[in-house]
Amino acid sequence: MAKARKFLALGMLALLALGRPAAARAQMLINGAGSTFGYPIYSKWFDAYTKVDPGARFNYQSIGSGGGIMMLRNQTVEIGASDAPLSDVQEKQMPAPVLHFPSVLGAVVMMYNLPEVTVPIKLSGPVIADIYLGKVAKWSDPEITRLNPGVTFPDKAIVTVHRSEGSGTTYIFADYLSKVSSEWAKQVGKGTSLRWPAGLGGKGSEGVTGLVQQTPGAFGYVELTYALANKIPFATVENHDGKWIVPSLAGVTAAAAGAAVNMPADFRVSITDAPGAASYPISSFTWLLVYKTQTDKARGAATIKFLKWALTDGQKYAAALFYAPLPKAVVKKELAQLGEITIPAN
Repeated sequence: MAKARKFLALGMLALLALGRPAAARAQMLINGAGSTFGYPIYSKWFDAYTKVDPGARFNYQSIGSGGGIMMLRNQTVEIGASDAPLSDVQEKQMPAPVLHFPSVLGAVVMMYNLPEVTVPIKLSGPVIADIYLGKVAKWSDPEITRLNPGVTFPDKAIVTVHRSEGSGTTYIFADYLSKVSSEWAKQVGKGTSLRWPAGLGGKGSEGVTGLVQQTPGAFGYVELTYALANKIPFATVENHDGKWIVPSLAGVTAAAAGAAVNMPADFRVSITDAPGAASYPISSFTWLLVYKTQTDKARGAATIKFLKWALTDGQKYAAALFYAPLPKAVVKKELAQLGEITIPAN
């Protein structure tokens, strides 16, 4: 009797397995990690794509660009996400050649906690650099007030907030400051991790956002979508042509206008402090990084299929999350690069 029940149970399990949809039985897990700057759009893509391809499933860790690069180097993920292209040194540290795929464009905004000021404040690049260098330590400093005639600022200390871990958002911000402030370029420079002169460190874009919200007088940098989602005010910034630009998709698109024409073959490009009357100066591509030679046939094929969708149909989700979609000329070049990825025959 016991033996009969055992065979019946095994038979039921077999029938249940046969009754499940094929996609549920054979889901392909794609692992990714990195950028918090791009996490809102990536999260949306992963959800939308599983409806297009029910056989795909994603595991993405929003740990910052530095962490994403490290996990790609350690070959624990298929996709590394970074807001900074790999440096020459980082490329040499990779066990095999890596391809860069720009995914969308975004803006880094300068948010602040200053309830005493009810109008958007204006800041230039050199003044932002001086604030982070500690040279401008109070909101009432003449460097700030001269840019904001008619605005009364409190005599309150500025508390700068920065990312505590390796971050592509930090790279974008520091890349911009290095272009507009020779003192910043000399003393601090650019990179995903920096020796900060002062200030508080927050983990991830969420951590920086939270610290600014909780700290009176705080001043920090974050991707546009985080500031909008949390209703935190952010500054209008003077651009390369001396125009005051409110962070927006239009400003990011304007900054990228020349990128397609001048895009290097490896897609490693900076568009901070871009010329043009309408360009928002702290704009950037964000990248998905994959190995040119894939080692797993099925997972490599699934990664290529997802990237093709993200670069085409996936772009329609960008604007709603306050990212600018890729210029079509850039997409065309990236689709050609997809053809360079190789996967094993078996």
